[in-house]
Amino acid sequence: MKFVTWNVNSLRARTERVRHWISENNPDVVCLQETKCSDESYPAEIFRELGYESAHYGFGQWNGVAVISKIGLESVESGFLNSDEEITKEARLLRAKCGKVDVWSAYIPNGRIVGSEHYEAKLIWLKALLRELELRADKTEPLLLCGDFNIAPYDTDVFDIKMFAGSTHVTERERLGLKSVLDWGLFDIAAETHGTEADLPFTWWDYRGGSFHKNFGMRIDLMLGSKAVLDSTERLYVDRDARKKGKELSAPSDHAPVVLEIRD
Repeated sequence: MKFVTWNVNSLRARTERVRHWISENNPDVVCLQETKCSDESYPAEIFRELGYESAHYGFGQWNGVAVISKIGLESVESGFLNSDEEITKEARLLRAKCGKVDVWSAYIPNGRIVGSEHYEAKLIWLKALLRELELRADKTEPLLLCGDFNIAPYDTDVFDIKMFAGSTHVTERERLGLKSVLDWGLFDIAAETHGTEADLPFTWWDYRGGSFHKNFGMRIDLMLGSKAVLDSTERLYVDRDARKKGKELSAPSDHAPVVLEIRD
C-alpha cells in the first residue's frame, strides 16, 4: 500500500496538479495539509471521479486538512476532542481509519518567531497532540501520523544549520515537543529507514532565490508510524519531480509529496 502526505499550499490553486499527481501515482491514501478550503468549497467530486473517498476539515482560511482514500474511510474525526486551547480550534487535525491503518493528517503551526505568542501556541499544540494520542490512539496497532510538522528533527534536516540560528523549526523546545510524540510510541520512518547520520531528503524549499535548484531546503514533512507500520515499511521517498514547475500544470507547492510504501 502507498500512503502520501503533502502540504499543497492551497488546494484550490493546485487542483489540477494534485489531480494529475494522484492519477499518475495511484496512491492508496493521501493526506493533504494547508488546503485553504472550507468544507463547502473542498472539491470532493474530483477525488470521487478518481475512485477515492475523502474527508476534509477546513474553514477556508490558512489551514485545512484532508484524508483521501481508496481502501476505505471510516471513523472520521476532526480536530481535538481533549483540548480547549485556542490554537487547537484551527483546522489542523483530521483522523480516519483507512483499511487497517489509523491515519492522522496533521498541520502543525509554523510558530513564526521564537518567543512570540505564535511560537508558544505551537508548543501548546504539540502538547495537545500528545494528549490526543494518549487518549484516542492505540500504538500497538497500525497507526500513521503524518503531515507538515514545521519542525526539522535533526540539524542535517536543514541545508545549513548555521543559517537557522535563532529561527523556528530547529529550536530545542520544538524538537522536544516532537520527541514527546515519538516517545509515546511512534517512529520517524525516514530516519529509521535512512539513518539519522545520512542527509535525509528535504521536503520543502523556499520559492525564492532558486532554493529548490540549489537544494536549500528542509525536512519538515514527516511520516510517524507505530511499530506495526515501521515493521511493514518497504520504502519511503520524496517525489522531488512534483516540486518542479511543469508548464502544463499550475505552479507547484513549496512542499513535495512524501511517499511511504508498506506491505499489505
